Amino acid sequence: METSLSDIHIQELTTAVELLENPSIAAKITNVIGMPIEKAIDFLPENWQANIGKITQKSLIKATEAAIWSLDDIEVEHPSNAWHKFGAALSGGVGGFFGLAGLAVELPVSTTIMLRSIADIARSQGESLSDYETKLACMEVFALGGESTADDDAESGYFIVRAALANSITEASRYVATKKISEESAPALVKFIVNVATRFNVIVTEKAAAQAIPAIGAIGGGIINTLFIDHFQDVAKGHFIVRRLERIYGPEVIQAWYTAVMDLKTQEA
Repeated sequence: METSLSDIHIQELTTAVELLENPSIAAKITNVIGMPIEKAIDFLPENWQANIGKITQKSLIKATEAAIWSLDDIEVEHPSNAWHKFGAALSGGVGGFFGLAGLAVELPVSTTIMLRSIADIARSQGESLSDYETKLACMEVFALGGESTADDDAESGYFIVRAALANSITEASRYVATKKISEESAPALVKFIVNVATRFNVIVTEKAAAQAIPAIGAIGGGIINTLFIDHFQDVAKGHFIVRRLERIYGPEVIQAWYTAVMDLKTQEA
């Protein structure tokens, strides 16, 4: 197996590293709301933080159902990112207008729109959505684009998160290949969703806190949701570039090169 990447593939991998290792959108949200996102989160009612976690899981379940049953394999050369951003902005307007009360309606819509966009990006990188593992890899993007409250620098890297999710993806893909999704009867799939939700929930909480600020309104909510989907589109692009290169060179080779690119960027910084 080839262990040396072509120049174009090194360039693509460098792009992927830049997209995947700079995942925070907190600073961009801060620019919109005019205060540190941590301060906005402090204003959330205590019970609402728990509610956001429940809404996040339900949104991911709805999106997973869409991933398993309704994503098709139409070839896409150029993802429809702009249209998906427009849809996300409209749904974000609902969240901004109704504040926290609108999140339960808006988030499942936004999450499913983002999944459609992620699937387009996956197909543009040569993925087949007839493969259940690929469909779950689309869902994996929601975990790769967020952080867990238990993360530290050693645990939040791209390949660390993928490794943490690997077993649950394998178990879930085996299950959904022959079974129907059911929260009661699909423990492997539920485990995967819970693992993804733990990380996705951090960004959802930041988004909800920003949209709950009274002065934000529908327009501000639309802007925040545009940042939201733009963030996950970037993560998806990086993720599926890496997966495409892994199919060419093998996972071990790409991980070694990925680490080398990261080390070089650290030295240049």
